[in-house]
Amino acid sequence: MTLAEFADDVRGVVAAHVWLRRADHLGARVRCWGRPVIRNGGRLIIGDRVRLRSTVARTELETTPGGTLEIGEGTFINYGSSIAASDRVTIGARCLLGTYTLVMDNAFHRLEPERRMERPKSAPVVLEDNVWLGARAIVLPGVTIGTDSVIAAGSVVTRDIPPRHLAAGVPARIVRRL
Repeated sequence: MTLAEFADDVRGVVAAHVWLRRADHLGARVRCWGRPVIRNGGRLIIGDRVRLRSTVARTELETTPGGTLEIGEGTFINYGSSIAASDRVTIGARCLLGTYTLVMDNAFHRLEPERRMERPKSAPVVLEDNVWLGARAIVLPGVTIGTDSVIAAGSVVTRDIPPRHLAAGVPARIVRRL
């Protein structure tokens, strides 16, 4: 490791302690580059060696009262990503979230015109270990994505994806087993 790489790593660790100071748990060697938006109204749990990149566009992590966002060890969240937990969003260990991904456990409004100002019930979202979300992938409420699965760029995940599968499309459908 060069001196410049070491200095960048140290800056990332210091920045993580500044930006994530309101987290309920902050693991060891968490690194952050750029200026993320962190709103912790519930519980925010960050595992060891999590990396947040918020350089080109700001990464957003938000929990509302009663909500829990848990990010497992070694996970990487790229710039422009937005994760919102009204109930529970769990991201496993060693996950990779591409640029501008969106993960949310609540749609924040109902579909019926006369009820659009009402907030629907939340449904937990689970990304198991080693899940890769491609750029601009969207994961909607109530979805579980199995271990070692890949979601193709631009896909919208509306239902569960079993472990070790590639899913793509709008809505995302299983393309093949990995």
